[in-house]
Amino acid sequence: MCSFCAVRNKINKKELENILNIIKEKAVKSEYIKEKSIKNKSIKDKNVKKNVVIKSMICAFPHTIPILAGFLFLGIAYGIYMNVSGFSFVYPMIMSFVIYGGSLEFVTVSMLLSAFAPLQSLVMAVMIQARHLFYGIAMLDKYKNIGIKKYYLIYGMCDETFSINYSADIPEDVDKGWFYVWVTVFNQLYWVGGATLGGILGNLITFNTEGLDFVMTAMFVVIFMEQWFKEKKHLSELIGMAASIGCLIIFGADNFMIPTMICIVVMLTITRKSREEEITQECQ
Repeated sequence: MCSFCAVRNKINKKELENILNIIKEKAVKSEYIKEKSIKNKSIKDKNVKKNVVIKSMICAFPHTIPILAGFLFLGIAYGIYMNVSGFSFVYPMIMSFVIYGGSLEFVTVSMLLSAFAPLQSLVMAVMIQARHLFYGIAMLDKYKNIGIKKYYLIYGMCDETFSINYSADIPEDVDKGWFYVWVTVFNQLYWVGGATLGGILGNLITFNTEGLDFVMTAMFVVIFMEQWFKEKKHLSELIGMAASIGCLIIFGADNFMIPTMICIVVMLTITRKSREEEITQECQ
């Protein structure tokens, strides 16, 4: 009887071990299936995100093609101007990336060649780029809820990028945040590439560079005329002209620049609401 009980207990132990092994195998298999499912889902999510980014890039690129020609030409002119002013191609390459403000970069050349005046340089830089205050206000709603991308978009804002991102008719199946990013990236690449190329060509190509520094003045004239024909009320142009002429008469040709910029900023601030409505109407 005892022998029979021992045999039965031994069989029961084997059955129990078999059951436990089966349960263990099923648990391992279930865990493997679960991990594989999570991995597949992660890969699928990455592919979806990748497709969203690529689709936004393809949609954004055609909008930047007109900027490509203008930025390459002006960027090359700026790079050559830096070269003939005595700077290596590294300067326009870094400055075009860090400053990323065409008109300010041209002005910076004369700042670097003149006497050390940090306060005057700071004030002039702020005044030249003061229009970005209005760009930022106009883009508040469009850059809302797009996450960390917003910080690069703020840094990469320029006249042309603002114009595209504000007025572009983005398809519903295209991610707006990534569309804004790609427009900004493409435009910055055009400008940095043009400036770097100009800095290199300035060393390799020998030609008469007389009058090249006038490109900045010509650029401002073109921007002014384009803005004049585009706007209906001409408020900003009239403010700039009135402030420039008035300060020129009062302060003289050598000292009128900073007072003019201060007057322009004050007057634009006073007429801010009217300017915002004007920008909105133009971009619609």
